[in-house]
Amino acid sequence: MMEKSYLDKRQEDICYNLDVINEKIAEAAIKSGRAPENVRLMAVTKTVDPMFINMALGHGVTLIGENRVQELLRKKDELHLDGVEKHLIGHLQTNKAGQIVGVADMIQSVDSVKIAKEIAKQSIKRGVSTDVLLEINIGGEESKTGFDKSEFLESVYQISEIEGINVKGIMSVPPICENNTILCKFFENIYNIYVDIKGKKIDNINMQILSMGMSGDYEQAILCGSTLVRIGSAIFGPRIY
Repeated sequence: MMEKSYLDKRQEDICYNLDVINEKIAEAAIKSGRAPENVRLMAVTKTVDPMFINMALGHGVTLIGENRVQELLRKKDELHLDGVEKHLIGHLQTNKAGQIVGVADMIQSVDSVKIAKEIAKQSIKRGVSTDVLLEINIGGEESKTGFDKSEFLESVYQISEIEGINVKGIMSVPPICENNTILCKFFENIYNIYVDIKGKKIDNINMQILSMGMSGDYEQAILCGSTLVRIGSAIFGPRIY
């Protein structure tokens, strides 16, 4: 029997990983009282070669997330993107907003009123309206971007008045926690903020998406209410920088 090529083995691994992850997502969704289709899988493609991204797209992935504007712009023409959404999930500098508006289907990392205004300005200039998520720095970590939870509600009201963007929900990355109980407290805190804002029925603020949970904690995130999990290394293997 011929030995499998490196590419065949990579494809087999990616497809196997996706099958396992989809099964775990479904189980966690059911445990949380929801249907599996109510939790969405994003394949995070930071540093991943387009060839391997296409393997995931060929195995049912319909949503990808990139951390950097330049990386998304460089890869997109090599990807099989029919029926696939592209989200920007990394910090966006104001001087890059004009490059990504109209390219990304959603910007998940709106972390200030200033960047919200710049995305809106670039959207109006291009005759589009951009879907966004508002990022909360739930642990108050200096190393991370995002709204501080104490200022979040006030910022939501300010952003609700900006034309050119549509707020579709919240994104967050909690601190790294060895202890699942502490981790779940962060997830529950994010979920409570999400539900609270949803209940206020603010114009132009539609809390449809709660993006939390990554390769190491997506099952816990789903149990705590996440509707979208961002998974990279668990699909593609360790990142190669």
